[in-house]
Amino acid sequence: MSFRDKGNRMTDCCKPLGEPKRQEDRLLCHQCGREGQPVDRTTIDALLKPESLSQVKGGQYAFCETPSCPVVYHAADGTAFEKRHVRVRVGLKETEDPVLVCYCFHVTERMIHKEIQQTGRSSASTRIRADVKAGHCRCEVENPSGRCCLGEVIRTEKRAAAERKGSDQDFARSRRKEIEDAAICQDAGPDRVY
Repeated sequence: MSFRDKGNRMTDCCKPLGEPKRQEDRLLCHQCGREGQPVDRTTIDALLKPESLSQVKGGQYAFCETPSCPVVYHAADGTAFEKRHVRVRVGLKETEDPVLVCYCFHVTERMIHKEIQQTGRSSASTRIRADVKAGHCRCEVENPSGRCCLGEVIRTEKRAAAERKGSDQDFARSRRKEIEDAAICQDAGPDRVY
């Protein structure tokens, strides 16, 4: 499946793959038992380490979205590839920096959190949208899920903004308490002992 047009630009990379329709077509991960999301062979070929490519067999593969499961790709015949077989870090399965949320443009969770802490907002999703519109997206060969990263970027922006709002509210509550305590002390006079 080609995602390049005549100008060698990426096209349709954010188009989702069809999901299996029949119950017997569901691809369950043999490690965690959860259903995986279909992933195109283009993604598998692009992201597995060279020494693992020879183990790829025909048939449909799925991407395991369970964060704690070491399996990244699995097939109905039991073939499975773990994090150690993939040439990039798998963001949703990582717990330490850097945790990529956009593989095409190398945006990490930390970058989004830092920008929101400094400016109150993130421009990552806006920049990525512009790059996708310009035809620079390569999700099917950069993102282990083979899908568009933009949804994960937006979810990360929302989480980071909520965390900032929560810490701002905590700070405001703490500051109000300090002001109230100071007022109580001032009203009580200098001879009052606490």
